[in-house]
Amino acid sequence: MYQLEDPRKPVTMPDRQFSLTTKRGTVKIGKGHELALIAGPCVVESEELIMSVARKLTDIADRLGIGLIFKSSYEKDNRGSEKNWRGPGAEDGLKILKKVRDTYGIPVLSDIHREEDVPLSAEYLDVLQIPAYLCQQTGLVLACGKSGKAVNVKKGQFLAPENMSSAVSKLKSTGAKNILLTERGACFGYNRLVSDIRSIPIMQYLGTPVVYDATHIIRIYGIPSSDPKGGEPQFVPHLTKAAVAAGTDCLFLETHPTPKSALCDGTSMLELDHMEPLLKTCLAISKAVGRN
Repeated sequence: MYQLEDPRKPVTMPDRQFSLTTKRGTVKIGKGHELALIAGPCVVESEELIMSVARKLTDIADRLGIGLIFKSSYEKDNRGSEKNWRGPGAEDGLKILKKVRDTYGIPVLSDIHREEDVPLSAEYLDVLQIPAYLCQQTGLVLACGKSGKAVNVKKGQFLAPENMSSAVSKLKSTGAKNILLTERGACFGYNRLVSDIRSIPIMQYLGTPVVYDATHIIRIYGIPSSDPKGGEPQFVPHLTKAAVAAGTDCLFLETHPTPKSALCDGTSMLELDHMEPLLKTCLAISKAVGRN
């Protein structure tokens, strides 16, 4: 557990490294590396949308010199209603994500919900993401670790950050080395999440780079994401900048050209045109505070 034996002295964080080599070069995340970005639409809506957003994000990443992993879910299983859009499914969604990787040379990431989905997903994805609600599912975590792919585990809303040591231990037992942990808020009352900024150094102390996901923290649960009251996206920049100041290794920002028309999480995604200005500010903050 992350503890300060002497609060007057700065903490020396353990080494934490994550690396993916692609056609465009190597994306490095962790101690000693610049701020990185995981971004894309919440869910695969269409090939046209995904390719368009991927192209724009790649251009932004190139201009700013920031490492990029493209994210979009081929399936969103945690929906408030059976009528909500869940995505195109593995067969079609993974092919679209592979096209992103082949066309732009960037690594791709998507959620994995079931053990039986791991083998097929591992053929197409560079990073397997374990959703927050499933972060303690031992079978799923072990299957992802055994795939040989990089794994991003989102911290459950119901867990203290130090309790993510369980997921890290399970993954390392399989020989997995490329591991990320994502902070996405903790439960507060019935439908609010709060961001405990201490989660960043606490999870970094577990020896893994930490990703910060402001776009899920500001969701208002119990209200459909299609309802304008279902999120507070105006606070995404505030939380994101605070996380960078606290030393996060990577940002997770779901984004869409027109969030109000999105099929999933439209009230929480960052508008794509706002991505570059926010990242410029974050890079300036990162430079000002230094990296540990």
